[in-house]
Amino acid sequence: MNDLSRRKFLQTSAIAAGGLFTPNANAIALEPQAQSAPSKPGGPNDRIRFGIIGVGMEGSGVLANALALPGAECVGAADLYDGRHTLAKEITGNPNLHTTRHYQELLDRKDIDCILAAVPDFWHKQVVVDSCNAGKDIYCEKPMSHTVAEGFAMVHAAETNNRVVQIGAQRVSSMLCGKAREMYRGGAIGDVIMVELTLGRNSPTGAWEYPPPPDLSPANLDWDTWLKDTPKIPFNPDRFARWRCWRDYGTGVAGDLMVHLLSAMLFTLGWNEPPRSAVSLGGIYRWKDGRDMPDLQTVLFDYHGIPVYVRLDQDSRTPERALYMGPKGLLDTNQFSITYSPQSGVNTSPSYYASSFPKKMREEYVRDWYAKHGVQPGKDPLTEQVVYTGDDWDDLKPHLWTFFEAVKSRKPNVENAVFGNHAAIACHMANESYFRKQQVFWDDASRTVKTS
Repeated sequence: MNDLSRRKFLQTSAIAAGGLFTPNANAIALEPQAQSAPSKPGGPNDRIRFGIIGVGMEGSGVLANALALPGAECVGAADLYDGRHTLAKEITGNPNLHTTRHYQELLDRKDIDCILAAVPDFWHKQVVVDSCNAGKDIYCEKPMSHTVAEGFAMVHAAETNNRVVQIGAQRVSSMLCGKAREMYRGGAIGDVIMVELTLGRNSPTGAWEYPPPPDLSPANLDWDTWLKDTPKIPFNPDRFARWRCWRDYGTGVAGDLMVHLLSAMLFTLGWNEPPRSAVSLGGIYRWKDGRDMPDLQTVLFDYHGIPVYVRLDQDSRTPERALYMGPKGLLDTNQFSITYSPQSGVNTSPSYYASSFPKKMREEYVRDWYAKHGVQPGKDPLTEQVVYTGDDWDDLKPHLWTFFEAVKSRKPNVENAVFGNHAAIACHMANESYFRKQQVFWDDASRTVKTS
């Protein structure tokens, strides 16, 4: 189902505005979040003029989704590969769009309100700090940082310059995560006792084996600048297109996949902190293409005493899922729905342990149990699940909309630099545990990952 038809279906099949909890309903459709033009006539302050840094696989989607929002206009694009200058002009429909290899040109322009950045992980800190220092608000793709130290430098730049920074783990702005947060805060499952997060892929594209642009060469790509401060190696198209495979440039499945699941979890549960510890196992089981990041990674985090288990892999396709467990029930969330399964936590029938009683004793126990609980044999109460359906929690538009609104209003946003840093720290801890082959701990005093 395409994006437009899915939205129409959800809108026309909504049972209750806002998806209010109705115990007797089996399925409730959540209204898609509105991203409409202001009700009053638009003025200069209603328009957002942005520049974009990085127009690759993710950046091209960010650009197209941003332009689909009312009042948004792209006035400049920067990329080190010239082919993406052409792509930016195609997406914007503006053959005269200002394009450049030098993103600083966008930061120097007074007519640009904010920046959208979709560059490799090892470029995030430089672009965010430079943007903040230039007085530009910035939306930066996830994960926020490439290292722990870089994350704190980015937080400092945002706070020092009083800039809006929003990290691009878009589930935080989705209706589904908003509903899950509302239900959890309302006590639907009680206090969470464990979380399970899973996501699996099974294709070369899912394993980052992207086809490099056929014309890619040192003539149309500034390869030396792209390498930044990583080891200088000869021009390599695969490194450019598949950078997530290598630790020098990316953060692996943790920074690509887990950060989405963790960001949604932190928002849903109202947590805004790094984990106490992490222990990770995994390896390169299938994609032996020269990469040094695992294609399967499992992690067990300790979040202030609550275990959070994560499984990520590129070897077998499994549902994208976040399961929240509590004494009053389960919240089972995925890309398009939330299934709420309430649990009473009490016996609804005589205990099967009574099968170990002698016959007369067992019969008396069963008779007394039904008498005390006011239930007739064969009339045990039924339980009911409630399913909420909603728009794709990976839809970019709601998240970009919240960023643009924060830029205009100067009001705090949820996935700011502090929040994004906490989610990224968890990813770095997972990777540190994997490479060190032992459990690691977060030391808040030194802001470092330690082994004891």
